[in-house]
Amino acid sequence: MNQHTRIDTSPIPFIDVAAQRRRLGFAIDDAVARVLGHCQFLMGPEVFEFEQNLADFCGAKYALSCSSGTDALLLVLMAKEIGPGDAVFCPSFTFCATAEAVALVGATPVFVDVHAESFNIDAESLKQAIATAKKDGLKPRAVIPVDMFGLAADHDPVATIAEDENLFVLDDAAQGFGAAYKGRKLGTLGHATATSFFPAKPLGCYGDGGAVLTDDAELLERLKSLRVHGHGKDKYDNVHIGLTARLDTIQAAVLIEKLKIFPEEIVARDRIAKRYNAALADVAIAPNVADGFTSVWAQYTLRLKPGQRGPFADALKAKGVPTAIYYPIPLHRQVAYRKYPAAGNGLPVTDRLSDEVISLPMHAYLDDLTQDRIVAAVREALGR
Repeated sequence: MNQHTRIDTSPIPFIDVAAQRRRLGFAIDDAVARVLGHCQFLMGPEVFEFEQNLADFCGAKYALSCSSGTDALLLVLMAKEIGPGDAVFCPSFTFCATAEAVALVGATPVFVDVHAESFNIDAESLKQAIATAKKDGLKPRAVIPVDMFGLAADHDPVATIAEDENLFVLDDAAQGFGAAYKGRKLGTLGHATATSFFPAKPLGCYGDGGAVLTDDAELLERLKSLRVHGHGKDKYDNVHIGLTARLDTIQAAVLIEKLKIFPEEIVARDRIAKRYNAALADVAIAPNVADGFTSVWAQYTLRLKPGQRGPFADALKAKGVPTAIYYPIPLHRQVAYRKYPAAGNGLPVTDRLSDEVISLPMHAYLDDLTQDRIVAAVREALGR
């Protein structure tokens, strides 16, 4: 190398929200200005327009926006009157909100293992978790499959078990909205789907936000009530104990504009993920998308050999390449959740993954030159 050649070590954004902001330009400014003009900051017309657009996008009959992905989960569990003595099954390899909503309604989260190849719920482990719950005297009520890192879970086996056990299926698509399973977009699987519009999500707003998607009109009406304090026909005649869980109008206005470009961004994310796979599959375990599944690549996650991750992250950081670990401590080992039961065979895959996974920068605006720089740093750190 020429002694005057400098290696670029300037910091690379892990998720470049600013690049998307530049693309959208005045569309966002104008959308927010319209809200500032009519001053309907809660339940303004943009909220209902966005809900219709969201439902149309995925093919669900109904969409109900709300204040966060966590509240989306919580609202559905409340609407189904799930509570003390009830078991709700969810993977341990997920963000805490999945189990948090269960615990908040007083029900018992029962943790399930995942497949190493997809990071998603393992139906065989679900069967064992149901047996564990029954042995503990709990009533199985619901299952929450999670579409981890943007990849649709294997929903058919879960649905079969749910039908046999009379379980309500609540799909946690906080990371996966926009993905598809066997030709059906997430939002149309299960009895209801919850998603998040946290800014780092593939479809994110400029604050907190979430939504529930369903084909169940009766469920929708109860969700509408619970979203605003449990109101009845009159807002001062509350018929349920509810929440303050509205999506504010400015966030809805932002999401209307972002949803317009979302299909193009999904294509871009997939192209970028395929470039990563082609460049890195020989040095680490790269993520796999099986036939019939699609991913929106909320994260691009490699698996490394035990003991490699720390030095690897340090080496990339020295070159300006950020990494993240989702999730270093699975839920069944976290202080707040380790008292809850897990599938009878334990969760060996989850325990292993928590020591292996590491995520690289991923967003729809990651250009080839920057990606090549990331790839070079990864290969050097792994001695290849």
